[in-house]
Amino acid sequence: MPDVRLQAIDVCKTFGVIKAVQNVSIDFYKGEVHGLIGENGSGKSTLMHTLTGIFSSDSGRFILDGKEVHVKNQVEANKEGISIIVQELGTLSGLTVAENIFLGHEDRFVKFGIKNTNAMVKEADELLKKYGFERIHAADMIDRYNFEDRKLIEIVKSTYFSPKVVVIDETTTALSQEGREELYKHMKRIKEEGNTVIFISHDLSEVLSKCDRVSVLRDGVYIDTVNAADVTEDDLKKLMVGRELGEHYYREDYGEKISDEVVLTVRNVTVPGIIHDVSFELHKGEILGFGGLSECGMHELGKAVFGASYDREGSVTLADGTEIDSIIKAIKHSIAYASKDRDNESIVINESIGDNICLPSLDELGGSAHVLIDKKLKEFAEKQAKEMNVKMVDTEQFVSELSGGNKQKVVLARWIGKNSDIIVLDSPTRGIDVKVKADIYALMDEMRKNGKSIIMISEEIMELIGMCDRIIIMKDGRNSGEELLRNPELTENDLIAKMV
Repeated sequence: MPDVRLQAIDVCKTFGVIKAVQNVSIDFYKGEVHGLIGENGSGKSTLMHTLTGIFSSDSGRFILDGKEVHVKNQVEANKEGISIIVQELGTLSGLTVAENIFLGHEDRFVKFGIKNTNAMVKEADELLKKYGFERIHAADMIDRYNFEDRKLIEIVKSTYFSPKVVVIDETTTALSQEGREELYKHMKRIKEEGNTVIFISHDLSEVLSKCDRVSVLRDGVYIDTVNAADVTEDDLKKLMVGRELGEHYYREDYGEKISDEVVLTVRNVTVPGIIHDVSFELHKGEILGFGGLSECGMHELGKAVFGASYDREGSVTLADGTEIDSIIKAIKHSIAYASKDRDNESIVINESIGDNICLPSLDELGGSAHVLIDKKLKEFAEKQAKEMNVKMVDTEQFVSELSGGNKQKVVLARWIGKNSDIIVLDSPTRGIDVKVKADIYALMDEMRKNGKSIIMISEEIMELIGMCDRIIIMKDGRNSGEELLRNPELTENDLIAKMV
Protein backbone atom coordinates (compact mmCIF):
# COMPACT_ATOMS: atom_id res chain seq x y z
CA MET A 1 0.00 0.00 0.00
CA PRO A 2 1.56 3.35 -1.04
CA ASP A 3 2.23 5.93 1.68
CA VAL A 4 -0.45 8.59 1.92
CA ARG A 5 0.97 12.12 1.82
CA LEU A 6 -2.27 14.14 1.94
CA GLN A 7 -5.88 13.37 2.78
CA ALA A 8 -8.91 15.52 2.04
CA ILE A 9 -11.66 14.32 4.38
CA ASP A 10 -15.33 15.39 3.95
CA VAL A 11 -14.35 18.85 2.67
CA CYS A 12 -17.25 21.24 1.97
CA LYS A 13 -17.34 24.74 0.49
CA THR A 14 -20.37 26.77 -0.56
CA PHE A 15 -20.82 30.13 -2.27
CA GLY A 16 -24.28 31.34 -1.39
CA VAL A 17 -26.67 28.63 -2.60
CA ILE A 18 -24.03 26.92 -4.76
CA LYS A 19 -22.45 23.85 -3.17
CA ALA A 20 -19.06 24.07 -4.85
CA VAL A 21 -17.51 21.16 -2.93
CA GLN A 22 -19.68 18.57 -1.15
CA ASN A 23 -18.12 16.17 1.36
CA VAL A 24 -15.14 15.39 -0.86
CA SER A 25 -12.64 12.81 0.42
CA ILE A 26 -9.51 11.88 -1.60
CA ASP A 27 -6.13 10.35 -0.69
CA PHE A 28 -2.99 11.63 -2.44
CA TYR A 29 0.12 9.44 -2.29
CA LYS A 30 3.78 10.27 -1.80
CA GLY A 31 5.79 10.17 -5.04
CA GLU A 32 2.86 10.45 -7.45
CA VAL A 33 1.40 12.86 -9.96
CA HIS A 34 -2.31 12.83 -9.16
CA GLY A 35 -4.68 14.22 -11.80
CA LEU A 36 -7.78 16.11 -10.68
CA ILE A 37 -10.35 16.58 -13.42
CA GLY A 38 -13.95 17.59 -13.96
CA GLU A 39 -16.07 20.01 -15.94
CA ASN A 40 -15.82 23.73 -15.25
CA GLY A 41 -17.55 24.34 -11.95
CA SER A 42 -17.02 20.77 -10.78
CA GLY A 43 -15.15 21.98 -7.68
CA LYS A 44 -11.59 20.87 -8.44
CA SER A 45 -10.00 24.34 -8.19
CA THR A 46 -12.18 25.23 -5.20
CA LEU A 47 -11.01 22.09 -3.37
CA MET A 48 -7.38 23.01 -3.99
CA HIS A 49 -7.99 26.65 -3.04
CA THR A 50 -9.31 25.52 0.33
CA LEU A 51 -6.21 23.36 0.77
CA THR A 52 -3.87 26.27 0.05
CA GLY A 53 -5.67 28.97 2.05
CA ILE A 54 -7.07 30.95 -0.88
CA PHE A 55 -10.55 30.01 0.37
CA SER A 56 -11.60 28.81 3.82
CA SER A 57 -13.53 25.54 3.91
CA ASP A 58 -16.95 25.37 5.57
CA SER A 59 -16.19 21.96 7.06
CA GLY A 60 -13.94 18.97 6.63
CA ARG A 61 -10.22 18.42 7.18
CA PHE A 62 -6.89 18.17 5.39
CA ILE A 63 -4.33 15.76 6.87
CA LEU A 64 -0.68 16.18 5.76
CA ASP A 65 1.69 13.40 6.82
CA GLY A 66 -0.67 12.43 9.63
CA LYS A 67 -1.09 15.99 10.95
CA GLU A 68 -4.18 18.14 10.44
CA VAL A 69 -3.33 21.44 8.76
CA HIS A 70 -5.30 24.70 8.87
CA VAL A 71 -3.87 27.43 6.64
CA LYS A 72 -5.33 30.90 6.20
CA ASN A 73 -3.25 32.02 3.22
CA GLN A 74 -0.63 30.85 0.74
CA VAL A 75 2.29 31.96 2.91
CA GLU A 76 1.05 29.71 5.73
CA ALA A 77 0.51 26.93 3.19
CA ASN A 78 4.12 27.27 2.02
CA LYS A 79 5.36 26.96 5.61
CA GLU A 80 3.41 23.69 5.92
CA GLY A 81 5.01 22.43 2.70
CA ILE A 82 2.08 23.09 0.32
CA SER A 83 2.25 25.32 -2.76
CA ILE A 84 0.05 26.16 -5.74
CA ILE A 85 0.56 27.49 -9.25
CA VAL A 86 -2.79 29.11 -10.02
CA GLN A 87 -4.65 29.12 -13.34
CA GLU A 88 -4.37 32.87 -13.91
CA LEU A 89 -1.49 35.17 -12.99
CA GLY A 90 -0.03 34.44 -9.57
CA THR A 91 2.64 37.15 -9.63
CA LEU A 92 2.24 40.77 -8.49
CA SER A 93 2.86 43.76 -10.73
CA GLY A 94 5.06 46.53 -9.35
CA LEU A 95 7.54 44.08 -7.80
CA THR A 96 10.76 42.63 -9.15
CA VAL A 97 11.12 39.03 -10.25
CA ALA A 98 13.12 38.30 -7.09
CA GLU A 99 10.51 39.93 -4.84
CA ASN A 100 7.83 37.78 -6.46
CA ILE A 101 9.82 34.56 -6.05
CA PHE A 102 10.42 35.21 -2.34
CA LEU A 103 7.07 36.89 -1.59
CA GLY A 104 6.17 36.09 2.01
CA HIS A 105 9.66 34.78 2.70
CA GLU A 106 11.57 38.07 2.64
CA ASP A 107 12.65 37.59 6.27
CA ARG A 108 15.36 35.26 4.99
CA PHE A 109 17.16 38.31 3.65
CA VAL A 110 16.59 40.66 6.60
CA LYS A 111 19.27 41.31 9.20
CA PHE A 112 19.00 43.94 11.93
CA GLY A 113 15.81 45.16 10.27
CA ILE A 114 17.47 45.82 6.88
CA LYS A 115 16.64 43.80 3.76
CA ASN A 116 19.65 42.69 1.72
CA THR A 117 18.21 43.19 -1.77
CA ASN A 118 21.44 42.18 -3.49
CA ALA A 119 21.44 38.83 -1.71
CA MET A 120 17.80 38.27 -2.67
CA VAL A 121 18.50 39.05 -6.34
CA LYS A 122 21.61 36.86 -6.37
CA GLU A 123 19.77 33.84 -4.96
CA ALA A 124 16.81 34.36 -7.32
CA ASP A 125 19.17 34.55 -10.31
CA GLU A 126 20.82 31.31 -9.18
CA LEU A 127 17.39 29.64 -8.98
CA LEU A 128 16.39 30.91 -12.42
CA LYS A 129 19.64 29.55 -13.84
CA LYS A 130 19.12 26.21 -12.09
CA TYR A 131 15.64 25.96 -13.64
CA GLY A 132 17.00 26.82 -17.11
CA PHE A 133 15.34 30.26 -17.24
CA GLU A 134 18.55 32.33 -17.60
CA ARG A 135 16.89 34.81 -19.95
CA ILE A 136 14.75 36.00 -17.02
CA HIS A 137 16.62 38.40 -14.72
CA ALA A 138 15.79 38.58 -11.03
CA ALA A 139 16.40 42.34 -10.70
CA ASP A 140 13.91 43.18 -13.50
CA MET A 141 10.42 44.41 -12.74
CA ILE A 142 7.99 41.54 -13.29
CA ASP A 143 5.92 43.72 -15.64
CA ARG A 144 8.69 43.49 -18.27
CA TYR A 145 7.78 39.87 -18.87
CA ASN A 146 4.86 38.39 -20.78
CA PHE A 147 2.18 36.04 -19.49
CA GLU A 148 4.11 32.86 -20.24
CA ASP A 149 7.37 34.05 -18.68
CA ARG A 150 5.49 35.05 -15.55
CA LYS A 151 4.08 31.52 -15.35
CA LEU A 152 7.65 30.18 -15.56
CA ILE A 153 8.58 32.49 -12.69
CA GLU A 154 5.65 31.03 -10.73
CA ILE A 155 7.08 27.54 -11.25
CA VAL A 156 10.26 28.69 -9.52
CA LYS A 157 8.32 30.53 -6.81
CA SER A 158 6.16 27.50 -6.02
CA THR A 159 8.77 24.73 -6.10
CA TYR A 160 12.23 26.05 -5.14
CA PHE A 161 11.76 25.14 -1.45
CA SER A 162 10.89 21.47 -2.21
CA PRO A 163 7.30 21.49 -0.92
CA LYS A 164 5.65 18.20 0.01
CA VAL A 165 2.59 18.97 -2.15
CA VAL A 166 2.54 21.10 -5.32
CA VAL A 167 -0.82 21.95 -6.90
CA ILE A 168 -0.64 22.84 -10.61
CA ASP A 169 -3.97 24.39 -11.60
CA GLU A 170 -4.45 24.63 -15.39
CA THR A 171 -0.94 26.05 -15.83
CA THR A 172 -0.11 24.27 -19.09
CA THR A 173 -2.83 26.16 -20.99
CA ALA A 174 -0.77 29.35 -20.57
CA LEU A 175 2.47 27.78 -21.78
CA SER A 176 3.99 27.03 -25.18
CA GLN A 177 5.13 23.47 -25.85
CA GLU A 178 8.62 24.45 -24.73
CA GLY A 179 7.23 25.89 -21.50
CA ARG A 180 5.13 22.78 -20.95
CA GLU A 181 8.18 20.56 -21.29
CA GLU A 182 9.91 22.64 -18.60
CA LEU A 183 6.93 22.18 -16.31
CA TYR A 184 6.78 18.42 -16.99
CA LYS A 185 10.48 18.16 -16.14
CA HIS A 186 9.90 19.74 -12.73
CA MET A 187 6.80 17.64 -12.10
CA LYS A 188 8.94 14.54 -12.68
CA ARG A 189 11.63 15.88 -10.33
CA ILE A 190 9.08 16.57 -7.57
CA LYS A 191 7.69 13.05 -7.96
CA GLU A 192 11.15 11.45 -7.91
CA GLU A 193 11.95 13.31 -4.69
CA GLY A 194 9.03 11.48 -3.08
CA ASN A 195 6.72 14.48 -3.05
CA THR A 196 3.25 14.89 -4.53
CA VAL A 197 1.96 16.78 -7.56
CA ILE A 198 -1.78 17.46 -7.85
CA PHE A 199 -2.30 18.24 -11.53
CA ILE A 200 -5.48 19.96 -12.76
CA SER A 201 -5.95 20.02 -16.53
CA HIS A 202 -8.71 19.85 -19.14
CA ASP A 203 -6.32 18.24 -21.63
CA LEU A 204 -7.21 14.61 -21.03
CA SER A 205 -4.41 13.21 -23.18
CA GLU A 206 -1.98 15.25 -21.07
CA VAL A 207 -3.57 13.95 -17.87
CA LEU A 208 -3.27 10.33 -18.98
CA SER A 209 0.34 10.72 -20.12
CA LYS A 210 1.62 12.61 -17.05
CA CYS A 211 -0.42 11.26 -14.12
CA ASP A 212 -0.28 8.06 -12.12
CA ARG A 213 -3.84 8.25 -10.80
CA VAL A 214 -6.78 10.49 -11.67
CA SER A 215 -9.66 11.63 -9.44
CA VAL A 216 -12.89 12.93 -10.95
CA LEU A 217 -15.28 15.52 -9.50
CA ARG A 218 -18.73 16.31 -10.87
CA ASP A 219 -20.93 19.17 -9.57
CA GLY A 220 -18.81 19.38 -6.42
CA VAL A 221 -19.11 15.67 -5.66
CA TYR A 222 -16.32 13.07 -5.70
CA ILE A 223 -17.00 10.45 -8.38
CA ASP A 224 -14.02 8.07 -8.56
CA THR A 225 -10.24 7.65 -8.60
CA VAL A 226 -8.73 5.51 -11.37
CA ASN A 227 -5.27 4.42 -12.46
CA ALA A 228 -4.27 6.43 -15.54
CA ALA A 229 -2.85 3.32 -17.19
CA ASP A 230 -6.24 1.54 -16.97
CA VAL A 231 -8.51 4.11 -18.66
CA THR A 232 -8.99 6.01 -21.92
CA GLU A 233 -9.97 9.61 -22.63
CA ASP A 234 -13.52 8.43 -23.35
CA ASP A 235 -13.64 6.71 -19.96
CA LEU A 236 -12.63 9.96 -18.26
CA LYS A 237 -15.15 12.00 -20.25
CA LYS A 238 -17.93 9.65 -19.21
CA LEU A 239 -16.91 9.97 -15.55
CA MET A 240 -16.81 13.77 -15.90
CA VAL A 241 -20.22 14.28 -17.49
CA GLY A 242 -22.05 11.14 -16.35
CA ARG A 243 -22.82 9.96 -19.87
CA GLU A 244 -21.21 9.28 -23.24
CA LEU A 245 -20.04 12.47 -24.95
CA GLY A 246 -19.78 12.58 -28.71
CA GLU A 247 -16.63 13.79 -30.45
CA HIS A 248 -18.36 15.88 -33.09
CA TYR A 249 -18.21 19.33 -31.60
CA TYR A 250 -16.29 21.07 -34.39
CA ARG A 251 -17.97 22.37 -37.53
CA GLU A 252 -18.90 19.64 -39.97
CA ASP A 253 -19.47 21.81 -43.08
CA TYR A 254 -16.95 21.97 -45.91
CA GLY A 255 -16.91 23.67 -49.29
CA GLU A 256 -18.88 26.79 -48.31
CA LYS A 257 -17.77 29.83 -50.28
CA ILE A 258 -16.27 32.63 -48.20
CA SER A 259 -18.13 35.91 -48.75
CA ASP A 260 -16.47 38.46 -51.02
CA GLU A 261 -17.53 41.23 -48.64
CA VAL A 262 -14.53 42.52 -46.68
CA VAL A 263 -15.45 43.93 -43.26
CA LEU A 264 -11.96 44.65 -41.92
CA THR A 265 -8.65 45.39 -43.61
CA VAL A 266 -5.32 45.20 -41.78
CA ARG A 267 -2.37 46.74 -43.60
CA ASN A 268 1.32 46.66 -42.64
CA VAL A 269 0.61 46.43 -38.91
CA THR A 270 3.76 46.51 -36.82
CA VAL A 271 4.33 46.55 -33.07
CA PRO A 272 8.08 47.13 -32.58
CA GLY A 273 9.88 44.01 -31.46
CA ILE A 274 6.74 41.83 -31.57
CA ILE A 275 4.94 41.84 -34.95
CA HIS A 276 6.20 43.09 -38.29
CA ASP A 277 4.34 44.25 -41.38
CA VAL A 278 1.27 42.01 -41.03
CA SER A 279 -1.55 42.41 -43.56
CA PHE A 280 -4.82 40.52 -44.08
CA GLU A 281 -8.53 40.94 -44.80
CA LEU A 282 -11.46 39.64 -42.75
CA HIS A 283 -14.62 38.71 -44.63
CA LYS A 284 -18.24 38.85 -43.55
CA GLY A 285 -19.44 35.65 -41.87
CA GLU A 286 -16.09 33.90 -41.70
CA ILE A 287 -13.89 32.52 -38.94
CA LEU A 288 -10.32 33.53 -39.67
CA GLY A 289 -7.78 31.64 -37.57
CA PHE A 290 -4.29 32.66 -36.48
CA GLY A 291 -1.92 29.99 -35.22
CA GLY A 292 1.74 29.64 -34.34
CA LEU A 293 4.14 29.06 -31.51
CA SER A 294 3.61 31.07 -28.32
CA GLU A 295 6.08 33.86 -29.16
CA CYS A 296 5.04 34.21 -32.82
CA GLY A 297 3.22 37.52 -32.25
CA MET A 298 -0.35 36.34 -32.84
CA HIS A 299 -1.55 37.33 -29.36
CA GLU A 300 -0.27 40.90 -29.80
CA LEU A 301 -1.94 40.99 -33.23
CA GLY A 302 -5.33 40.53 -31.55
CA LYS A 303 -4.65 43.54 -29.34
CA ALA A 304 -3.47 45.55 -32.34
CA VAL A 305 -6.71 44.89 -34.23
CA PHE A 306 -8.69 46.04 -31.17
CA GLY A 307 -6.69 49.27 -30.90
CA ALA A 308 -5.06 48.16 -27.65
CA SER A 309 -1.41 48.36 -28.82
CA TYR A 310 -0.48 51.98 -28.27
CA ASP A 311 2.80 51.83 -30.22
CA ARG A 312 1.16 50.16 -33.21
CA GLU A 313 2.11 51.21 -36.71
CA GLY A 314 0.11 50.48 -39.87
CA SER A 315 -3.67 50.58 -40.26
CA VAL A 316 -6.79 48.67 -39.21
CA THR A 317 -9.73 49.87 -41.29
CA LEU A 318 -13.44 49.01 -41.46
CA ALA A 319 -15.33 48.68 -44.74
CA ASP A 320 -16.70 52.23 -44.40
CA GLY A 321 -13.19 53.67 -44.10
CA THR A 322 -13.21 54.11 -40.32
CA GLU A 323 -9.72 53.54 -38.92
CA ILE A 324 -9.56 51.67 -35.60
CA ASP A 325 -6.81 53.24 -33.49
CA SER A 326 -8.20 52.97 -29.95
CA ILE A 327 -10.23 50.62 -27.79
CA ILE A 328 -13.01 53.19 -27.46
CA LYS A 329 -13.32 53.49 -31.23
CA ALA A 330 -13.26 49.70 -31.64
CA ILE A 331 -16.12 49.18 -29.19
CA LYS A 332 -18.09 52.08 -30.69
CA HIS A 333 -17.78 50.48 -34.13
CA SER A 334 -18.91 47.00 -33.05
CA ILE A 335 -15.57 45.23 -32.51
CA ALA A 336 -15.20 42.93 -29.51
CA TYR A 337 -12.07 41.43 -28.00
CA ALA A 338 -11.58 38.55 -25.55
CA SER A 339 -8.00 38.34 -24.30
CA LYS A 340 -5.94 35.25 -23.52
CA ASP A 341 -5.20 36.87 -20.14
CA ARG A 342 -8.82 36.65 -19.03
CA ASP A 343 -8.57 37.87 -15.44
CA ASN A 344 -6.44 40.94 -16.20
CA GLU A 345 -7.69 42.07 -19.61
CA SER A 346 -11.16 40.68 -20.36
CA ILE A 347 -13.10 41.03 -17.12
CA VAL A 348 -13.08 43.14 -13.97
CA ILE A 349 -12.33 40.35 -11.56
CA ASN A 350 -13.55 42.07 -8.36
CA GLU A 351 -16.86 43.29 -9.79
CA SER A 352 -20.15 41.46 -10.18
CA ILE A 353 -21.19 39.27 -13.09
CA GLY A 354 -23.89 41.81 -13.92
CA ASP A 355 -21.52 44.78 -14.01
CA ASN A 356 -19.11 42.88 -16.23
CA ILE A 357 -21.80 41.88 -18.71
CA CYS A 358 -23.31 45.37 -18.89
CA LEU A 359 -20.06 47.34 -19.11
CA PRO A 360 -19.56 47.43 -22.93
CA SER A 361 -23.28 48.14 -23.49
CA LEU A 362 -23.83 51.05 -21.08
CA ASP A 363 -24.36 53.59 -23.87
CA GLU A 364 -27.13 51.49 -25.43
CA LEU A 365 -28.67 50.58 -22.08
CA GLY A 366 -28.74 54.23 -21.07
CA GLY A 367 -30.80 55.16 -24.12
CA SER A 368 -31.05 58.67 -25.59
CA ALA A 369 -31.28 60.22 -22.11
CA HIS A 370 -28.09 58.41 -20.98
CA VAL A 371 -29.80 57.43 -17.73
CA LEU A 372 -28.96 53.99 -16.36
CA ILE A 373 -31.87 52.18 -14.70
CA ASP A 374 -30.93 49.38 -12.30
CA LYS A 375 -33.87 47.20 -13.28
CA LYS A 376 -32.98 47.41 -16.97
CA LEU A 377 -29.31 46.62 -16.28
CA LYS A 378 -30.26 43.63 -14.14
CA GLU A 379 -32.68 42.25 -16.73
CA PHE A 380 -30.06 42.63 -19.46
CA ALA A 381 -27.35 40.90 -17.41
CA GLU A 382 -29.65 38.07 -16.35
CA LYS A 383 -30.76 37.47 -19.94
CA GLN A 384 -27.19 37.26 -21.26
CA ALA A 385 -25.95 35.11 -18.35
CA LYS A 386 -28.87 32.73 -18.81
CA GLU A 387 -28.24 32.40 -22.56
CA MET A 388 -24.60 31.50 -21.83
CA ASN A 389 -25.66 29.13 -19.03
CA VAL A 390 -23.34 30.74 -16.48
CA LYS A 391 -23.26 28.66 -13.30
CA MET A 392 -23.77 31.28 -10.57
CA VAL A 393 -25.70 32.30 -7.47
CA ASP A 394 -27.07 35.36 -9.28
CA THR A 395 -25.67 38.24 -11.33
CA GLU A 396 -24.63 40.03 -8.13
CA GLN A 397 -22.02 37.35 -7.47
CA PHE A 398 -18.41 38.47 -7.97
CA VAL A 399 -16.68 37.10 -11.06
CA SER A 400 -13.69 36.17 -8.89
CA GLU A 401 -15.77 33.38 -7.34
CA LEU A 402 -16.45 31.66 -10.67
CA SER A 403 -14.59 28.77 -12.28
CA GLY A 404 -12.43 29.46 -15.33
CA GLY A 405 -15.08 28.21 -17.73
CA ASN A 406 -17.80 30.33 -16.19
CA LYS A 407 -15.55 33.39 -16.27
CA GLN A 408 -15.11 32.79 -20.00
CA LYS A 409 -18.88 32.54 -20.40
CA VAL A 410 -19.19 35.98 -18.77
CA VAL A 411 -16.59 37.36 -21.20
CA LEU A 412 -18.58 36.03 -24.15
CA ALA A 413 -21.91 37.11 -22.65
CA ARG A 414 -20.81 40.75 -22.47
CA TRP A 415 -19.94 40.85 -26.18
CA ILE A 416 -22.92 38.80 -27.35
CA GLY A 417 -25.10 41.24 -25.44
CA LYS A 418 -23.32 44.07 -27.21
CA ASN A 419 -24.17 42.32 -30.51
CA SER A 420 -20.73 43.08 -31.94
CA ASP A 421 -20.19 42.44 -35.65
CA ILE A 422 -16.47 41.61 -35.44
CA ILE A 423 -15.20 39.44 -32.58
CA VAL A 424 -11.53 38.84 -31.81
CA LEU A 425 -11.18 35.72 -29.65
CA ASP A 426 -7.71 35.05 -28.26
CA SER A 427 -7.47 31.50 -26.87
CA PRO A 428 -11.26 31.30 -26.34
CA THR A 429 -11.19 27.77 -24.88
CA ARG A 430 -8.10 28.09 -22.67
CA GLY A 431 -8.77 26.25 -19.41
CA ILE A 432 -12.21 25.12 -20.59
CA ASP A 433 -13.61 21.60 -20.23
CA VAL A 434 -14.75 19.54 -23.20
CA LYS A 435 -18.47 20.24 -22.73
CA VAL A 436 -18.07 24.04 -22.46
CA LYS A 437 -15.73 23.92 -25.46
CA ALA A 438 -18.54 22.32 -27.44
CA ASP A 439 -20.89 25.11 -26.34
CA ILE A 440 -18.42 27.80 -27.38
CA TYR A 441 -17.78 26.17 -30.76
CA ALA A 442 -21.53 25.94 -31.39
CA LEU A 443 -21.90 29.60 -30.44
CA MET A 444 -19.11 30.61 -32.84
CA ASP A 445 -20.74 28.63 -35.64
CA GLU A 446 -24.10 30.27 -34.98
CA MET A 447 -22.52 33.73 -34.97
CA ARG A 448 -20.79 32.96 -38.27
CA LYS A 449 -24.06 31.84 -39.83
CA ASN A 450 -25.66 35.10 -38.63
CA GLY A 451 -23.08 37.15 -40.53
CA LYS A 452 -20.71 37.91 -37.67
CA SER A 453 -16.99 37.83 -38.46
CA ILE A 454 -14.58 36.15 -36.06
CA ILE A 455 -10.81 36.26 -35.67
CA MET A 456 -9.76 33.26 -33.58
CA ILE A 457 -6.22 33.17 -32.21
CA SER A 458 -5.28 29.78 -30.81
CA GLU A 459 -2.37 27.55 -29.87
CA GLU A 460 -4.68 24.53 -30.18
CA ILE A 461 -4.12 23.25 -33.70
CA MET A 462 -7.17 20.99 -33.83
CA GLU A 463 -9.60 23.78 -32.99
CA LEU A 464 -8.09 25.92 -35.75
CA ILE A 465 -8.55 23.07 -38.22
CA GLY A 466 -12.01 22.25 -36.87
CA MET A 467 -13.49 25.75 -36.73
CA CYS A 468 -11.82 28.09 -39.24
CA ASP A 469 -12.59 28.98 -42.86
CA ARG A 470 -9.02 30.21 -43.34
CA ILE A 471 -5.90 29.84 -41.20
CA ILE A 472 -2.91 32.17 -41.22
CA ILE A 473 0.25 30.91 -39.51
CA MET A 474 2.43 33.47 -37.73
CA LYS A 475 6.17 32.94 -37.35
CA ASP A 476 8.70 35.32 -35.78
CA GLY A 477 6.13 38.12 -35.73
CA ARG A 478 5.25 37.82 -39.40
CA ASN A 479 2.63 36.19 -41.60
CA SER A 480 4.46 33.04 -42.74
CA GLY A 481 2.88 33.24 -46.19
CA GLU A 482 0.35 30.80 -47.62
CA GLU A 483 -3.16 30.70 -46.17
CA LEU A 484 -4.66 27.33 -45.34
CA LEU A 485 -8.27 26.94 -46.44
CA ARG A 486 -10.87 24.82 -44.67
CA ASN A 487 -10.43 21.26 -45.88
CA PRO A 488 -11.29 17.83 -44.38
CA GLU A 489 -7.83 16.62 -45.44
CA LEU A 490 -6.00 19.34 -43.46
CA THR A 491 -3.82 17.84 -40.72
CA GLU A 492 -1.88 19.01 -37.68
CA ASN A 493 1.37 18.36 -39.55
CA ASP A 494 0.30 20.78 -42.30
CA LEU A 495 0.14 23.58 -39.72
CA ILE A 496 3.18 22.54 -37.70
CA ALA A 497 5.34 22.53 -40.84
CA LYS A 498 4.64 26.24 -41.25
CA MET A 499 5.16 27.09 -37.57
CA VAL A 500 8.68 25.77 -37.08
